[in-house]
Amino acid sequence: MLLLDAVLKRLIRKGDLTITDWTGAIWRYGDGGQPKSHIAIDSPVTARKLALDPDLNLGESYMSGSLTIVEGTIYDFLALGMQNMERQGKMHWIHNVVHKGRVVTRRISQHNPVGRAKQNVAHHYDLSGALYDLFLDVDRQYSCAYFESPDASLEEAQLAKKRHLAAKLGIKPGMRVLDIGSGWGGLGLYLAEICGAEVTGVTLSEEQHKLSNERAAQRGISDRVQFLLKDYRHLEEKFDRIVSVGMFEHVGIGHYPEFFGKVATLLKDDGAAVLHSINRSDGPGATSAWINRHIFPGGYIPALSEVIPHLEQQGLYITDIEILRLHYAETLRHWARRFADNRERAKALYDERFCRMWEFYLAGSECAFRYGGMNNFQIQFGLNQHVLPMTRDYITATEDRLRKIEQKTPKLRKVS
Repeated sequence: MLLLDAVLKRLIRKGDLTITDWTGAIWRYGDGGQPKSHIAIDSPVTARKLALDPDLNLGESYMSGSLTIVEGTIYDFLALGMQNMERQGKMHWIHNVVHKGRVVTRRISQHNPVGRAKQNVAHHYDLSGALYDLFLDVDRQYSCAYFESPDASLEEAQLAKKRHLAAKLGIKPGMRVLDIGSGWGGLGLYLAEICGAEVTGVTLSEEQHKLSNERAAQRGISDRVQFLLKDYRHLEEKFDRIVSVGMFEHVGIGHYPEFFGKVATLLKDDGAAVLHSINRSDGPGATSAWINRHIFPGGYIPALSEVIPHLEQQGLYITDIEILRLHYAETLRHWARRFADNRERAKALYDERFCRMWEFYLAGSECAFRYGGMNNFQIQFGLNQHVLPMTRDYITATEDRLRKIEQKTPKLRKVS
């Protein structure tokens, strides 16, 4: 406990953190203000693990029950720690050494050839669809929503995200559109139904592939949208527009030249693309060890400085970049609240350990977007810079037009 005590004395300067150790002793950190959290640790082994490598062991200790919440929630505890890290702007030297080791070896953990990429996707996206229905919106959008107003519902914000992307792409009826990482099909269905596009979606998740095609048939638009169980690297057709939302985080940094090179070959000369991805605003780093092991194996959140050079090297013009600040934090807050409301149902699907893992994942992710410098970027690009209008006014005008079409379209039903 003395090692953990030394780490926490340096880290926790603001707020009020109380720890009850395995002997019943009380340890206090911070200035006694807000935020507040009280946790309990069950053994010296847990204390040592937390002191040496919290990036991995904090989540695992919460999952196993060796770290428990006495007062507040897991979100309160993580927010307290990350707010202090945000203020100080640096890690403890012990954690910095561990982190640098992960940065050095990150290309190994992010090596995602075709077969391994499918296995990594299945680890997360082929979980029971009933689980995702517990916390996602009715369209099962599993990426950052777009909150046009602070009081927007999750459903409204996810619809606004699809509308915003469609408007940026400047899609005209009959255009051929590729959705890389099409998920449960929500965006592809929107582009076909609302924009009149001919859509091809690709996913590596068998569950998503099956359900997205069932949804297209249910909506009566299978003639305009098809979803393939296929790696984007195996496509050969040309497309007028390409969009990818929340998939780039699974590519792996060593595969960026491959990704943008392939997109360049799939895009028509007068085509345009939009890439929507999480962004780390503090520059290149490494994936959380806990996230890599338990949630998204092989994944990596890039910094813009790691992405833009590859666009340039492939001869792709960047025509617009938008940073979405705090939109994902709000999205995750909605997801966490819905999961909490349905926790017993999630436990019936899996078990207590899984529920604690998912709580930690949602709470930690929200804190990362609120206090850890994570945000989202949307990069618009193409093979030439003459395709889309010169100013961004067309995006707002197109969104207004799409809203009117949405009002005349039958409401979406639950995907399952």
